[in-house]
Amino acid sequence: MANTTPLKEFLGDLPFTAEIDWMLRSKNRPRKDHYNLTRLLKSLPDAVKIVKPFADKAKLHGGQGRSAGKKVLLFATLHYWIEQSAYLGLVLAGMGHDVTLLTLPYSEWHKEKDKFTQRQRVLHTHDALKALSPLVKHVSLLDMQPFARAAHGTLKAVRRDGLPEKILADIREVSLWDAQYTLMREEVDMNDPSDRVLYDLRIERNTFAAKAALQYLQMNKPDVVLIPNGLILEMGILFRVARYLGMDAVTYEFNDQREQIWLAQNSSIMQQETDYLVEARCHLPVTEAMFEKVADLENARRGARVWGKSKRLWQYVSSQGAETTRNALGLDSRPVVMLAANVLGDSLTLGRDIFAASMTEWITKTVQYFAKRTDVQLVIRVHPGEKLVPQAKSMATVVKEALPELPNHIHVIGALDSINTYDLIEIADVGLAYTTTVGLETAMNGRPVISCGRTHYRGRGITLDPNSWDEYYATLEKVLGDIPAHQMNEKQIEFAWNYAYRFFFEYPRPFPWRLMNFWDDLAEHPLESVLSDEGMARFKKTFDFLVCEPFTWDD
Repeated sequence: MANTTPLKEFLGDLPFTAEIDWMLRSKNRPRKDHYNLTRLLKSLPDAVKIVKPFADKAKLHGGQGRSAGKKVLLFATLHYWIEQSAYLGLVLAGMGHDVTLLTLPYSEWHKEKDKFTQRQRVLHTHDALKALSPLVKHVSLLDMQPFARAAHGTLKAVRRDGLPEKILADIREVSLWDAQYTLMREEVDMNDPSDRVLYDLRIERNTFAAKAALQYLQMNKPDVVLIPNGLILEMGILFRVARYLGMDAVTYEFNDQREQIWLAQNSSIMQQETDYLVEARCHLPVTEAMFEKVADLENARRGARVWGKSKRLWQYVSSQGAETTRNALGLDSRPVVMLAANVLGDSLTLGRDIFAASMTEWITKTVQYFAKRTDVQLVIRVHPGEKLVPQAKSMATVVKEALPELPNHIHVIGALDSINTYDLIEIADVGLAYTTTVGLETAMNGRPVISCGRTHYRGRGITLDPNSWDEYYATLEKVLGDIPAHQMNEKQIEFAWNYAYRFFFEYPRPFPWRLMNFWDDLAEHPLESVLSDEGMARFKKTFDFLVCEPFTWDD
């Protein structure tokens, strides 16, 4: 997938053309490139002045607490991650850490930009981040290896020799996920020219990132590597390389709530591994106040209302009630099985397959199974989030491809249909889920849920967890043969609510700046506020966790 012009390609092949043009002409012109760090360039000098007294004090007193003085490598690619990471790095420096910001100055992960523009992006990044020194060191990944400089920051013909087989396998896996994420579908056809070009580009870039990261990490030996996402693109590769070398790696992402962050230590946050949370917290009782907090969240979703500090609607129509919904769908007295789908291509669904090769295969075989089960009714809830990514392959399309003629006892609820998912949970006798949180919420309602993807609430004693197609079909037969016998007991329901509280309210940690609307959040939580005693009382533990200090809770 090229995004180049012949003239700029030609100029990009000539030594020093991009650098001379940058110094004499482009550097001081308004940037028209999508990759734009101008706001960072203007704000960092003042930001560094604010942080320097905190950093000096932290070093004078040996840093702030037990995590002080760690050698932290913070990786960022894409301009918006670089913006936020620069300020994250400043806070860590203000707490006494030795921070290096390692950047990869790309704007398009799925396109090959002309060499001239890419070389100037490297120069622009160095200029924008220059003010960070000496509090935060900046290194460009494209400066790591001689062949990167010789190729002017492009990745043509990156050789894969010399890489360990484990890393080569990681590159293939992550590159496939990159293609799925970009195409917003699970099928990547290597015989299709456009699919193949995308996959090959991701192989090239991920191979380069792996070689450069291996070299840098082995030479510099950071105490902890801090990486956004940690699953896809070069972020996934940096995480894999760090773990291959036995280094601590912390990954992070953001949910829909402002002033919150998700983070994981030595796993990708997108895998949502919550074993540590269950072990530390789920043996504790749920108080009435906790129960009410979860109920308030669920009621907001049922009522199609925003909740907390989020602007996102999880449902686009409020609850109409179980009976009204039954009538609207034409459901009769036969048992109802609800299949709750995810959005294809969402990075929260990548790498979650267990016995199915993909969610598409799972849904295809499931609807074909239920086509013969006229003794029950299947309701397929297409994720309302498909509305936000119209380019994604809809699960309604997957169902149509599996069953061109839909039987009367199978109903597909589209993303935009005026049906509330929580009415379906109330109607359902059995739930089927891949990784969606609707599976957990169905279990909270006391219904048996068959969990078919590697999701965070699977294996907690509140779902049925087949590990093969044979087990899946056997579980379906057993549950549908005696649905009342598989209703959850009081202890299971209580645990489901306990887990829901921990996941929704203890898994996220307080954090001042989300990725989206970062500059607005920064205005509300400026650096001097975050580093103040009051700010540290609120956020310090999270910053400690980000440098791989053990998780703790206030109570």
